[in-house]
Amino acid sequence: MPSTRNLHDRRLADAWATLQAHSNEGLPLDPDASRLAFADPEFLLRRETRGIRFQLELLKPDLEQQAHGIENTIVVFGSARFRSTEEAAALVEAAQKAGDETAIRRAQALARNSHYYEKARAFGKIVAQYSAGKDPADMLFICTGGGPGIMQAANRGAHEGNGISVGLAIALPMEEEPNPYVTPALSFRFHYFALRKMHFMMRAKALVAFPGGFGTLDELFEVITLVQTRKSRQVPIVLFGTDYWKRLLNFDMLIEEGVISEADLELFQYVDDPQEAWNIIKTFYRL
Repeated sequence: MPSTRNLHDRRLADAWATLQAHSNEGLPLDPDASRLAFADPEFLLRRETRGIRFQLELLKPDLEQQAHGIENTIVVFGSARFRSTEEAAALVEAAQKAGDETAIRRAQALARNSHYYEKARAFGKIVAQYSAGKDPADMLFICTGGGPGIMQAANRGAHEGNGISVGLAIALPMEEEPNPYVTPALSFRFHYFALRKMHFMMRAKALVAFPGGFGTLDELFEVITLVQTRKSRQVPIVLFGTDYWKRLLNFDMLIEEGVISEADLELFQYVDDPQEAWNIIKTFYRL
């Protein structure tokens, strides 16, 4: 029997708690009527000023990306839990030494999926190397959610390709710090998922979705829906890892039940190789 809840309980993340968790030490957060309104965090975090916060989360990353010449991005989604081949192997070894069967199974799954990390890393490097030396208007930049796993791998590849890349992190309980491969001036943190997802699409020229969980599925289906309903321009949507995605998502069943059309399957393509993913994007834009 589920427990009862108070109708007025807060169900969304508390923006005030988020600000306190990420503020610098010594920043005054107590109410102060004499403080200028735009310099008063206690005022800006009132329920009535939520619209202002929306606008600020829209403007800050937008203006900073403009200042750095970021106009066109390739967005890479995927699991935050995947690890590099070396790190996954070390986790298996540690789990085996400890004799913890649950830890061993988890570490073996990470080792089994570590090739996705390496392929996301290779893809990020391909994109960065393509853009090297080009006019800023013709450059493509890797953009991720800024976290670990596949996100780190894509940012890492861009870094190794001597490129800059964007990270759009979200402030969550027990979160990890943004990965170290995001270009520092382009490492943003959001409170609102909606504004973060809007920024993913504002500059996206393609989406590459690696295997992942709820967050990856949420982001993937948002993009597919926007393109399907023509709320967003058509962009290449690449599902990396054919076996994973076909085991996870039975699109044929949706066609059989009449809830999508066969033409909707043309909105995305499956790939298993970083160069193949890049070739789809190159062909789409005749690069």
